Amino acid sequence: MAVAALCLWAVALRLWELPHATFQLSVIPVAIVIFPLRRRRPDAALLVLAVLAGAAPVVGPVTAATAYTVAIGTVRPRHRVRLLGGASLLIMASATAVGLSRSGGSPAYGLELGLVLAVTAVVVPGLVGTVYGQQARLLRALRERGDAAERARRSADSEARTHERSRIAAEMHDLVGHRLSLISLHAGGLELALGEADSELREEAVLVRGATRDAMRELRQALGVLGPLGRDTGPDAFTDATGTRADVEALVAESRDGGIAVRLEWRGPDLDMRPAQVRRAVHRVVREALTNVHRYAAASHVTVRVEHDDRTVGVTVRNGASPLPATAPREAGTGRGLPGLRERVELLGGTFEADALPSGGFQVVAAVPAEPADAVARKPAAGDLAASPPDGFDDDAAALSRGPRTARAWTFALGAAALWVLMTLAIAMIYGQPRGVAPPPEPRLGMTDQDLPGIYDSPAERAAATGHEPPRPAGTVGCVYPAAGRGPRPGVFAIARYCFDASQRLISIDRFTVPSVRDAPPWEDR
Repeated sequence: MAVAALCLWAVALRLWELPHATFQLSVIPVAIVIFPLRRRRPDAALLVLAVLAGAAPVVGPVTAATAYTVAIGTVRPRHRVRLLGGASLLIMASATAVGLSRSGGSPAYGLELGLVLAVTAVVVPGLVGTVYGQQARLLRALRERGDAAERARRSADSEARTHERSRIAAEMHDLVGHRLSLISLHAGGLELALGEADSELREEAVLVRGATRDAMRELRQALGVLGPLGRDTGPDAFTDATGTRADVEALVAESRDGGIAVRLEWRGPDLDMRPAQVRRAVHRVVREALTNVHRYAAASHVTVRVEHDDRTVGVTVRNGASPLPATAPREAGTGRGLPGLRERVELLGGTFEADALPSGGFQVVAAVPAEPADAVARKPAAGDLAASPPDGFDDDAAALSRGPRTARAWTFALGAAALWVLMTLAIAMIYGQPRGVAPPPEPRLGMTDQDLPGIYDSPAERAAATGHEPPRPAGTVGCVYPAAGRGPRPGVFAIARYCFDASQRLISIDRFTVPSVRDAPPWEDR
């Protein structure tokens, strides 16, 4: 904007008379200082720049850029119309007031300049900014509507898959679980019936019963994967409200009641306002880490730390070295606990680490985004047969948001250059008009040839006067026949004759008429 204003000042100073050139040059830095304020105080910045542009037209480009950006950010149509109209009136009033000092007290010069500046520096940029702002808001609304529709579709698909997986889990639990229960029951009866009769068969019955019990436990774990939220149905099943601070405190309390020294450190607000998948991920990390402590290091001291801020939710579960010698757990795990947590956290766009400590303990650290992106949160896991493949919607939306930035930049640059040229030509047209020039004097007897500027001899008038002019006065040296125009009535021409003596003084002013050719078409009726 500073370069555009300086170029306009330089062009005006070189090509035509620029009034108050020093004053207009000094106004440019003031306008550049006011220009950044259009973000915080758009109304005041535009109105002040309008007054400055009326006083110094070289700051017109700065005012035009301000009107453009203010019109983009103004949503209410009535306020935008009042703002642009007020700026136009101010720029005309300022230009009229300043123009009185140049045009000898006539307000016409300043009013003309104010009208030109109001159109080029306020109205046209304001209208362009209004159209661009409405287009941007419309595209944003359409994009938000499309995103909402896509999220609704994905939510419906996810709910349908969840219901189907729940139905499959229920069927397997009812059918296979019932059969395994019968096998375990018969194996127990066979064990009691054999008693001490046959020790080998009794041992086989014990093995069958243990294998059946293990199969039941593994079946429940497998059904937990097919469950609605990764847990088997029951009173402790996950819901969309799971994962608040109260739920984490309940997990810590359960471990503490089980004889484990657990301490909870919570930093930041509760998680009740975060998305459900974030809260469930936090709950799963704490639960799985405490489960491993129960299984492998029940005698150690444990610290559960949750750090919640505007960007991430950090979870750290750390246990020290157990003072008791390590013993094999009563029930071996499936080996899917920590890898499953890593996969879930990374799907949300977070990070997960689980490593042994040099001191002999173990540490689980997870960082989950507080507001995960929808595309990342809904990304299907590898091997998830129920998840649908991505359809490219997010890529299309991202491409639409990026848009042809280069084309828009070139269009904006060309439009700004064209507006600068238009403003320059309009101001030049106003500045180029003669101001304060007295009209030429009326011819009078005794005036010399130098006293009559603009009096030129017309050969056509001289030829028409030949043979029809009155006698020339005595002492005439030469006569001039300027163009006099049409005659007082149809059929005659008016002729003016100025006769000069030897000293080039006007001694006679004669006005007479000569007949003209009858007005007729280029053909005549015969």
